[in-house]
Amino acid sequence: MMRGPELDGFDPRWRDVPHYINGITSEIWEERQIGTLKKYYADDLIVRSPASIVQGNQGIIAATMATLAEFPDRELPGEDVIWSPAPGGFLSSHRLICTATHTGAGAYGPPTGRTLRYRILADCYCTQNAVYDEWLVRDQAAIVLQMGHNIESWTRSQIAREGGAEACVKPFSPAIDISGPYNGDGNNHEAGERLASLLSRMMQAEFSAISDGYDRAATLAYPGYVTAYGHDGADRFWLPFRASLPSARFTVHHQIGRDDPDMPLRAAVRWSLDGLHDGWGRFGGPTGAHIHVMGITHAEFGPYGLRREWTLIDDTAIWKQILLQTGMV
Repeated sequence: MMRGPELDGFDPRWRDVPHYINGITSEIWEERQIGTLKKYYADDLIVRSPASIVQGNQGIIAATMATLAEFPDRELPGEDVIWSPAPGGFLSSHRLICTATHTGAGAYGPPTGRTLRYRILADCYCTQNAVYDEWLVRDQAAIVLQMGHNIESWTRSQIAREGGAEACVKPFSPAIDISGPYNGDGNNHEAGERLASLLSRMMQAEFSAISDGYDRAATLAYPGYVTAYGHDGADRFWLPFRASLPSARFTVHHQIGRDDPDMPLRAAVRWSLDGLHDGWGRFGGPTGAHIHVMGITHAEFGPYGLRREWTLIDDTAIWKQILLQTGMV
C-alpha cells in the first residue's frame, strides 16, 4: 500500500494513518518514551475532554507521568482508527481499550491493587508529524465503578480533593473553549451520514430509529464498561440519557465514514448535548443545572443495520456540573 498525501511531512516509517496513531500511542505509554510528547504533541496543543480543557504539551507530559506512576502496567491496544483527510494532514478518531492495575498512589487515592478495563475515544487533528487539536472522552465511570465507588459520591470527593467548588478543575463547556487549527467537519461518506442520522433521530425522541436502524443482534458498548445487546440494550442506554436532558440541544460536530479493505462499513461521530438537566433519567431527578455533554460514537454496519456500537460520555463530568451548580458539594 502506498503512503497517501495525508502523511506528507510525517516520519517516513509510518506506512498509514492507523500505523501512525497506534504507533505513537504505544511509544508514549507502553515503551515509556514520554519525552517524545515534545515531538508528537505540538507546543500549543489543545486537549478538550469532558473534565477540562488544557493547552500546551507540558501539562500533558506531567499528567502522563502521574498516570503511569499510579498505573505502571497500563496498556492501550488500539481497536480501530477511523479517519478522514484534512488540510495538511488528517483527523483520526481512535478507539482504545485500556487495561491497568492500580498499584501506585495518585488521583484515585492509595493503591488498591484493582485491575481496570475501560475505553477511550479520541479525535485528533494531526499535521507535520504532530497532534495539534484533540477531543478525548475517557470512560471515567468504568474506572470509578471498578474502584468500588458510587459515581456521584466519588465526584463530590473529587471536588473536595481539588480544593472545593471555587478552586476545583472546571468541566469543559463551549464558554471556555479555545479556537484551534482544525475546524473541519469530516467527510460526506454514507456511513457517517447514516450514524449521524440515527443519533439525531434518537435525540429528537424518535426511538423507533433503534428498531429501524439497529441489527436485532447488535453488540453495544456503553459508559461504565457496560456491554449490551440488541434493540432493548440500545433503548436502555439512549432513552434514560436523553430523558435526563429533554430540552437540551443536540449537535453533530464531526462525522467520518469509511469503507476499507478487510473492514466492515464503519463510522465515527463526535457530538454534544447542551442544556438544562430538566428531566428524570440517567442522572436522577431534575436539578435545573446547565449541562454540556461531550460524546463520541463509533459504529460498524452490516446487512441488517448497525451491528456494533461504542458510545462514550463522562458521567463524572456531568455529575460535577450538577453538584457545582446546585451547591450539593
